[in-house]
Order: sequence, then C-alpha cells, then structure tokens
Amino acid sequence: MAPEPEDRIKVLLVDDHAVVRRGLRAFFESEPDLEVVGAADGGTQALDLLEGLEALGRRPDVVVMDLQMRPVNGIESTRLIRARYDDVAVVVLTSFADDELVRGALEAGASGYVLKDADADQVAAAIRAADRGELPLDPAVARRLLSSLGTASRGEAKADLTAREVEVLRLVGAGAANKEIALQLAISERTARTHVSNILGKLGLASRTQAALWAVREGFVEVDAD
Repeated sequence: MAPEPEDRIKVLLVDDHAVVRRGLRAFFESEPDLEVVGAADGGTQALDLLEGLEALGRRPDVVVMDLQMRPVNGIESTRLIRARYDDVAVVVLTSFADDELVRGALEAGASGYVLKDADADQVAAAIRAADRGELPLDPAVARRLLSSLGTASRGEAKADLTAREVEVLRLVGAGAANKEIALQLAISERTARTHVSNILGKLGLASRTQAALWAVREGFVEVDAD
C-alpha cells in the first residue's frame, strides 16, 4: 500500500548538471515513499526554492546535494541551508571521496555522504536513513573516516563520560546540532556546546565530526552504510 501524499519524504535536488537532476527525479518519482518537490542548479537557487516551498507548506525533508558547484559550492550551500532550516537533512551525492571534502560536508551539517557510483537504490536508502535521523555514509567513505579516529574503546569512554555526556554523544552521532540537542535534553545551547567540548577532550578527538563517527564506530548510534 502506497504512503499517503503527506507521509512521503519530500526531496529537493541540488546539482549543476541537468542530466543528473533529470535522472534522479525520474528514479525518485518511481519510489512510492519519495516525492521530488523541486530541483536547483546550485546553492543560491536552492535557498530561493526552499523559501518558496516553505511559504507553500512544502518544505523538503531531505536535500540531495552535489559538492562541486559554482559560485557557491555544496559545502557552503549545506552550511547555509542548515543554518536557516536546521530540521532539513542534507545528503551529499558526489563523485569525490576526498577526506577533506567529506569532513567539510559533515561539519557543515550534512546528514550523509554517498558517492555517485552508488546504485540508485542506495541513494534512495540514504535519503530514507537521513529522514530517520541516521547518518548514511558510503561504505568506502565510512571505512576511511572511522580508521582515522582514536583507539579509545566504548568501555574506556563510558568510564570517563558522564550519563549526560553519553546522551549528548548519541545525539551528536545522529547528526543533531547544538540547538537540537538543547531542545531534546531541555538544556541551553551553551550547555550543549560545553558538553560537546568536554566529550572531545575526554575522547581525544579534534572535531564534532570525529565525535559523531566515533559514536557510530563504537555502537552509540546506528549508521546505514549498506
């Protein structure tokens, strides 16, 4: 039984290649639980579309974002979208698995990272995972990032982290920003930020992205990397 229209995952496509946009739209529109509500050729148009869709009550749930675009690249576009619409998930879809680009995208607020050589079904699965609050990563990308993390084990971390820090770590691993963490735990944004800083110090990690990936690796949060 097909989902009701209001239950479908609304998707906005952002890619500067028209053929890619057309191909993705054609596939997603064949999926009963996905609905493409718009397509943009870059970050500036995407923000304009988001504003218009918001006014119509058609705000997308997930944005599928290319990285190599001009004049505003996908990382900056992701940062701008997440700053204005922090409940909209962004899944990067790109040909590049460069560690710096991956970290930049995730630190900008992307909820997932998928390579363009993935099957269309895998891209659709990543959209569904991001909509559920998970962190879909291409398997090759996940392996490279996870292998770069520290060696502290879950048991060692649990001995050092407070119960509240474990809660915060789970939310960081699920892609939540400080504002979302504050809302979910009924604390201030400043307190959420302090908890994240303390977690990084205790785990010997350098960034929020590393903390999210560490949480995934150690089983604090599930990740869809199939």
